[in-house]
Amino acid sequence: MEVKNKKRETKQNVLIIGAGLCGSLLALRLGQRGYNVTLMEMRPDLRKVDISVGRSINLALSDRGINAMKLVGLEEKVKPLCIPMNGRMLHDIEGNTILAPYSGREHEYINSISRGLLNGLLLDEAEKHDNVAIHFNRKCESVDFENTTALFTNTETNTQFVEDSDIIIATDGAGSAMRQSYYLGKKFLFSFSQDWLSHGYKELCFLPNEDGGYKTYKNALHIWGREDFMVIALPNLDGSFTVTLFLSFDEGEYNFNNLTTKERVLEFFNRYFKDALDLMPNLVDDFFENPTSPLGTVKCSPWHYKGNTLLMGDAAHAIVPFYGQGMNASFEDVVEFDKVLDENHEDWETTFKVYEKSRKKDTDAIADLAIDNFYEMKGHVNHVNFREKRDLEMAFEKNFPNEYSSKYSLVTFNENISYREALLRGRAQDKAILNMLADGVIQNINNMSDQELKNTLEKVRAATDNIIEDDRIAGLA
Repeated sequence: MEVKNKKRETKQNVLIIGAGLCGSLLALRLGQRGYNVTLMEMRPDLRKVDISVGRSINLALSDRGINAMKLVGLEEKVKPLCIPMNGRMLHDIEGNTILAPYSGREHEYINSISRGLLNGLLLDEAEKHDNVAIHFNRKCESVDFENTTALFTNTETNTQFVEDSDIIIATDGAGSAMRQSYYLGKKFLFSFSQDWLSHGYKELCFLPNEDGGYKTYKNALHIWGREDFMVIALPNLDGSFTVTLFLSFDEGEYNFNNLTTKERVLEFFNRYFKDALDLMPNLVDDFFENPTSPLGTVKCSPWHYKGNTLLMGDAAHAIVPFYGQGMNASFEDVVEFDKVLDENHEDWETTFKVYEKSRKKDTDAIADLAIDNFYEMKGHVNHVNFREKRDLEMAFEKNFPNEYSSKYSLVTFNENISYREALLRGRAQDKAILNMLADGVIQNINNMSDQELKNTLEKVRAATDNIIEDDRIAGLA
C-alpha cells in the first residue's frame, strides 16, 4: 500500500506503544496538546499490581527530568515523591565514610524517586484527558511501519488484533518490538548496535528500622566502590533503601556465576561490604530470589520511518544507569520533541527528521558518559588524584558559582546545556585538571587563598579551551 505524505494536521491519531515513564509522559503531553492518543502497555496496570520485582524501584530525578515535569505542570505533585540526595556517601572497605557533594552550589542535588509512584502519577494525569485511552495487557508483536499498523496480543484473552493509527511512537524500552520490526523488515537501511558490559546487576535492599526510620544516612547515594565491582544504595520513602550489586558475570574471584551458595555470598559481602552486610539480615533471601540482569547500551538509526513511526526513549537509546540519566534523558526526549512540534513543520516526516537530527547526538553523548561514570563510581572515586580534582571543582563551584561547573554538574544540573556540549567540555575540564595535578601545576588545594583559587580557575579554563580546540582540529569535537 502506498504511504501518502499527509499534512501533519490531518494526522491527529497517535498510537504509543509502551506505558512506562517515557510513554506515559508522552501520552500526557500529546493529550494536553489535543491529539487523540491510544497508549498500549504489555504489562498489567502497575497501579493495581506490583510488577517491580528485580527492577530498579527507585531512580535519580535531576534537573532535566524536573524540567519535563514543569512542561506538563506536575512539578509540585512530584516533589512529595522525592528524597533529596546531596552527594555520594563513599564507604571504604573498613567501613569509614565520607560525603562527597555533587556540587559546590548548595541548591544543586539529585532526588531519589519511586519508579512506580512516578509512573502511576503520569498515568493518572494522562487519564484525566478524554482524548487519551490507556490499555494494559496488550503486548505488541510487530509493527507494519509502511501501513502504520501494529499487531497486538491481548494477554488476558490470548487473542490478537491490529491497531491502526495515523502515527505510531514506540516507547517500549530496550527490547522494543517496533525497533525489531525495523531491523527484521529490511525495507530501509537501519543501523543497530547493542553493547553489553561484562557486569550485570542484582537488586537487594536495606529494610527500615522497626520504627520506620532509616538504617543509614538518608540524603545521599551510598557507594561501596571496590574497583572491579560495587554496591550502591538509594533511599525510599518508607525508610528502606534499594541496594544494587554490580558485578561481573564470570570474571574475578567472586562473580555472579560462582556466587551460588549462602556461605559464599556471605563470605563475599563480609569481605568487601561488611558495614552494608550489617544492615542486610535479609541478604541471602534477596540474593537468591531476585534475578540477575544484564547491562547494555543500545544505539540505532534512523529512529523514524517516513512520517509514520518514531522510536523514543530507551527504544531508541537505552543506556547503562551509572549517570542516573536514563529516565531524565527519556523525559528530555519528550521536552525536545515538544519544542519541534512548536515549530509547526508541514508534515510528520519533517518533524521526525528535525527531532532526530537535533536529538541523536545528545543521546549518543549521554550513553558514552554513562559508561565513563561506571568506571568512575566503582573505582576512581577512591583514587587520591580523583578526590583532589573533585575537591578543587567543589571549591570552584562554591566560590565562583557562575564561572565553573564540573562535568557532573554540566550533565545533571544544567538542563539548558546539551549532553553533547556537557561531554565535550566536561571531558576537557577533567583532562586539564588531572594533567595539571600530575605535573604539579596545581598544589595545596585546601590551603589556597581566594586569589590563588581564582588564578587556578583561569589556568584550568585556558587549558580546557585549548583541549577543546585541539579536539576540534582533530575532528573529535
